[in-house]
Amino acid sequence: MKALLFYRLPKRLLDIVVSLVALVVFSPIFLVIAVWIKCSKGTSHVFYSQDRVGQYGKEFKIYKFQSMVDNADGILQSDQALYKKFVDNGYKLPTKEDPRITKIGAVLRRTSLDELPQFWNTLRGNMSIIGPRPVVEKELVEYGSQERIDKFLSAKPGVFGLWQASGRSNIGYPERAQIELDYVEKSNLALDFKILFMTVIAIFKGDGAY
Repeated sequence: MKALLFYRLPKRLLDIVVSLVALVVFSPIFLVIAVWIKCSKGTSHVFYSQDRVGQYGKEFKIYKFQSMVDNADGILQSDQALYKKFVDNGYKLPTKEDPRITKIGAVLRRTSLDELPQFWNTLRGNMSIIGPRPVVEKELVEYGSQERIDKFLSAKPGVFGLWQASGRSNIGYPERAQIELDYVEKSNLALDFKILFMTVIAIFKGDGAY
């Protein structure tokens, strides 16, 4: 209990400080991206929100910059073969094969700039800077038993995480699930800082970003 206190309290304080600084420092970038999206074809929204499963199973809305066309979910589900590939590929599609992605969206995803609004999620407390990536409810089946699902959901989801740092979309299920569970089991501040450093490198390499 004491060990958790000495981890979770400074982690939460760090989340607040980092997210506040990031929202202020990146505000000019937010403005540029927002104007760019509004001037682009294919979408009428600057931000994208989606229900994700958070800590202890509590749902919340995750925020991103819009990288897809309007009615993206309808487009995906209308093509059964494409939707099956989407599910089989860990609920993702390569950008070049995804008819939902706009031109600016491809850039935002490759650079991970679409994730910047999640610092707002961190400030609100439903996400952390580092943690397992939040999933939609139907993805929980990939974690297997209820015991593994409960273990995964015991941690607050993160803007960045060990899965992203290890290769992002190049790593699918079930390996992704095991990586996330390994983080939950071993999580500590030293590991969080290591993951943050690894994530910066992964973002610059652009490997597995889609």
